[in-house]
Amino acid sequence: MILVIGYGDDPAVRRVVEEAGDLGVEHVLVDQQSHPVADLRLDPDGGGVLECSGARTPLDDVAGVYARPLSPVPGTDPRESERGRTLVELLLGWIDVASCRVASRPSAMHSNASKPYQAQLIAAAGFAVPETIVTDDPDEVRAFAASHGAVVFKSISGVRSIVRVLEGAALGRLERVRSLPTQFQALVPGTDVRVHVVGREVFATEIGSDAVDYRYAGRDGLTATTLPDDVADRCVRLAATLELPLAGIDLRRTPAGDWVCFEVNPMPGYSFYESHTEQPIAAALVRHLAGKAD
Repeated sequence: MILVIGYGDDPAVRRVVEEAGDLGVEHVLVDQQSHPVADLRLDPDGGGVLECSGARTPLDDVAGVYARPLSPVPGTDPRESERGRTLVELLLGWIDVASCRVASRPSAMHSNASKPYQAQLIAAAGFAVPETIVTDDPDEVRAFAASHGAVVFKSISGVRSIVRVLEGAALGRLERVRSLPTQFQALVPGTDVRVHVVGREVFATEIGSDAVDYRYAGRDGLTATTLPDDVADRCVRLAATLELPLAGIDLRRTPAGDWVCFEVNPMPGYSFYESHTEQPIAAALVRHLAGKAD
């Protein structure tokens, strides 16, 4: 039995539910868009019972959990909305300490809340990372840019931001960093490769885009690829170090053949890549959570 938490129409959630059905894996979806969402009773010993969509599931029967919680959906009844929010908070608290497989525990996702901190963990795992400064001093930024040439900037938190080149109008607004420390990195030339790690399985996608941040560019040019064995092993070790059974790792292969790692997404939207490459990422995730991985 696996438990899935999130929006029922979220593509990543939907793919796990579909694959669980295709693989004959018993599953329960806690759909945050439902009102009521579910009922939950937790016992002092860590057990409990979840009642959802007319089904009663003892938590001791849950072998794995895929958690992709999003902001609660407001209902017409404020009490129902608050009840749904509380239910999800209780579930997330439970999966943080549950003995079953979880992709991924809320506490493990915290490494992405600080990109500079996560970069230190990435470097410790053996990956090269871009030359970086985090500063609120415009003069320090100018000196960094003079030393490294092309420079990009992004937020230092886990909140998604668009990576941009420091040029033109951005240079004219540089004084604004005095109010908000910002991360600046030397621009690394090369080809982007998104790697999804599921347990010990690795799925790599090469992105054919010249954009600095390909996430906001066109959706063409995504192809499945194979990593060198040592790079694939490094990705698996990195995900394990971060305690992320499911991780989206952003790499760039330089023209010299070196591999640079930018960050690790602890809750990746893998379904976007799966839909373009037909890599069986969702099936691998279901097998892992059900304890049926090779």
